[in-house]
Amino acid sequence: MKLILTEDVAGTGKKGQVVEVKDGYGRNLLIPKGLAIPATEGNIKRFEHIVKTMESKRKRNIQSAEEIKKRLEEATLIIRKKAGVDGKLFGSVTARDIVEEAKKTFGIEIDRKAVHITEPLKTTGAHTVTVHLEQDIRATMKIDVEKKE
Repeated sequence: MKLILTEDVAGTGKKGQVVEVKDGYGRNLLIPKGLAIPATEGNIKRFEHIVKTMESKRKRNIQSAEEIKKRLEEATLIIRKKAGVDGKLFGSVTARDIVEEAKKTFGIEIDRKAVHITEPLKTTGAHTVTVHLEQDIRATMKIDVEKKE
C-alpha cells in the first residue's frame, strides 16, 4: 500500500514522503491516526501544494526574523529596576521584563520562552542575552540595567 506521510513516523519515514507499507499497518494504524493519507494522484498534488505554501511561509518568517535580529542587535535595551546602593537589584531582570521592554521600545513581539538568559541579571550595568527568533536565527541583545529613582 502506498501512502503519503503527514507526520514523521519512526521507522517508516519523514513527513511528505511517499512510502510503501503493508496493508494492515496502513489501514489499521497510519490512516486512522492521521499519520498518512492514501497516495492517490489527487492527494499527491494537494500535498505538494501544501508543502509549497508551507515553504514560502517559512521563507517569509526567516526573512522577518533576520530583520528583527538586525534591529535587536543594533540597539541597547534599557531596563530600570529598583536597586541598592551597591548596584544590586531587589530581585532580578526576568525574561518577561525583557519582552515587555522590547515591545515598548522597539514595537517587537518576542516570545518569553525565546529569551535565553545564561545567568540571572541581578546587578546594574551592561548584560547580554540571546533571543531565539527562528529555526537557526538567534539575536544577541545588549541590555543595560539602570537604577530606578
